[in-house]
Amino acid sequence: MSWSWTLYQYLARQFLVGVGVMLAIFAFLTFSIDLVDLLDRTGSRHIPTTAVVAMALLQLPDLALKLLPFAVLIGGVFTFVRLSRSHELLAIRAAGVSAWNLLAAPLSVALLLGVFAVLLFTPLSSRLLVQYAAMEARLIRGQASQLAISENGLWLRQGDATAQSVIHAQRVADQGVRLEDVTIFLYGAADRFAGRIDAESAILGNGAWTLRNAWVSGLSGNLAHHDAYALPTKLTATRIQESFAAPDTMSFWALPGFIDTARQAGFSATRYLLYFDSLLMLPAMFAAMVLMAASFSLRLARLGGLGRIVLFGTLAGFGVYFLSALTRALGESGIVPIPLAAAAPAAVAILLGMTLVFYQEDG
Repeated sequence: MSWSWTLYQYLARQFLVGVGVMLAIFAFLTFSIDLVDLLDRTGSRHIPTTAVVAMALLQLPDLALKLLPFAVLIGGVFTFVRLSRSHELLAIRAAGVSAWNLLAAPLSVALLLGVFAVLLFTPLSSRLLVQYAAMEARLIRGQASQLAISENGLWLRQGDATAQSVIHAQRVADQGVRLEDVTIFLYGAADRFAGRIDAESAILGNGAWTLRNAWVSGLSGNLAHHDAYALPTKLTATRIQESFAAPDTMSFWALPGFIDTARQAGFSATRYLLYFDSLLMLPAMFAAMVLMAASFSLRLARLGGLGRIVLFGTLAGFGVYFLSALTRALGESGIVPIPLAAAAPAAVAILLGMTLVFYQEDG
């Protein structure tokens, strides 16, 4: 009916405005805290303030994406509370609209918002986060090792301002500790080419790569064979894993191919698969936040006021966050299957929200 369509449009618009206001508040607070933290970390390095502000802005979309479920929850709470205080919800319910029809518009908006965040926003946030990580490595942490995996093998860069080594390996084993079919390009200061090493394999030890059956050539082009050749390095197995691209630096569209490539290269892709499945569950998580917001705020007068509603909503948000962190840790450790670890928080939140709405509707 036309009045229903008009009503649904109105409810959807009010809900979207509430989420937008909450997201803007959260983003401003997060940006301010992140900026202060960056200024503190760069205070002794004489880094221009404009560069620090740029870093904070580059990280902001990724932080906003992480805060979006909480914005949906708190934005939904305040939307329903405002409609309740203005007696609009009372008038809507008096017209014969059930709680489920009332939630149809906010749920639809939440699902669409989740799809938009996954398909369109993650490419932007991941690209900007990569730029932030590069600036942080260069300006704050100094020269950092950089690891990249492609269909042609693994590329690894190590060194400092005086010497650099670019390592290429066709195959990787033992989580990056052992490389096979290795080619190493040596560079001096100012990126001057200093030589090349071709080796059958390379094993990461304490402070050095041990190259087996290595052929070493310098600028003169003369070859020297070594059964075992030691190439100094500051890398460790842990640092190699830490240098691997973080899951949130990958967009939704790039993750499937990256997961396959990482597996073929010999690396564990558990973190990336878990992150990918979590993105798939993001629209369901947003829907769960709407149900929980509605269960706390649809009957404001009976529950005892705005303060109690906000407290319940905040506790629910922290509960979902804790459950998400717990299931993520269990999934990364292999204790529970990855699909279950990704889906459990949204499923639990949906069941809890539906139960409370059913109780309020029929109880």
